[in-house]
Amino acid sequence: MKLLDIVDSGVLNANEAKKIFSYAKENSFAIPAVNVVGTSSINSVLEAAKKINSPVIIQFSHGGSSFFAGNSLDNSSHNASILGAISGAKHIHTLAKEYNIPVILHTDHASKKLLPWIDGLIKAGIDHFKSNNRPLFTSHMLDLSQESLANNISICVDYFKKMNQLNMMIEIELGITGGEEDGVDNSNIDNSLLYTQPKDVYYAYRKLNEVSPNFTIAASFGNVHGVYKPGNVRLSPEILLNSQNYIIDKLNLDYTKPVDFVFHGGSGSSLDDIRTSIKYGVIKMNIDTDTQWSFWNGVRNYQKDYESYLNTQIGNKDGDDIPNKKYYDPRKWLRVAEDYTVKRLLKAFEDLESINKN
Repeated sequence: MKLLDIVDSGVLNANEAKKIFSYAKENSFAIPAVNVVGTSSINSVLEAAKKINSPVIIQFSHGGSSFFAGNSLDNSSHNASILGAISGAKHIHTLAKEYNIPVILHTDHASKKLLPWIDGLIKAGIDHFKSNNRPLFTSHMLDLSQESLANNISICVDYFKKMNQLNMMIEIELGITGGEEDGVDNSNIDNSLLYTQPKDVYYAYRKLNEVSPNFTIAASFGNVHGVYKPGNVRLSPEILLNSQNYIIDKLNLDYTKPVDFVFHGGSGSSLDDIRTSIKYGVIKMNIDTDTQWSFWNGVRNYQKDYESYLNTQIGNKDGDDIPNKKYYDPRKWLRVAEDYTVKRLLKAFEDLESINKN
């Protein structure tokens, strides 16, 4: 059985996404979750997923959303981030079915100060749900890991109740992902906070499960945002296994891997750590730093390859009066950037053993 026997193509709701995550755990693969900032990066993700014939997760950060709307817009009240995420979501809704792939549409890392962004998206989601009987976003992530555990989960549960009414999932964070990403800098935190305790995962699981089973948990096991050399950060995927077993024992469950785990800060991780984390219940791995590089690398290499055609509008090594428009046309070099990003994402699907799952 393939995934398109279980769910349809297009943007999924929570119940459908949960089916995909359960299928992923049963078949030992995870799904790339790719941050996007514009239509070119969105289209790269859709193209890669179509080529590999598997589902994909597309996600917007607060900063990526405001960039999508345009950096000239005032974002002091999160308005640009709200409008950019809505605009990007509608772009994906319009195209996902045409690519014939299931898409989980997600927002990434909303800390406490960014909750008004989520409030705005939930308000837009209510209107979308009334018109379409489907959510605008499949899920939102609340990253309240810098709060106390009780406050973290209490706030997440309140938001989850609102999302659940729209057939949406929630993703929460326990422990802290180190490094720096999208303006959130955890570079100098206490190293012990990078490792979540099983009892904390159990507490979160129990409280969220009272609302709905449609949630994911980003539990820290040494993860660090950004890119780093393998060996510079010590990952401990066994924390995930210990948490799964702790919950099974506490709740006397008769099935394995009750938690849908998320792997943040995966850039530079060894293939062995990635595959081990999947074995322990990771169904989603975030990708941002590597696709930022692939996109830039495509532009950089295009400029090197056609340098003599990119210095002036008219005149190149082939003649002083020859126009260069076909070289500096943004559609040419943006397409190369997309191609490079597609290639990087194909490797991500391969690393996550997520090939031909549709």
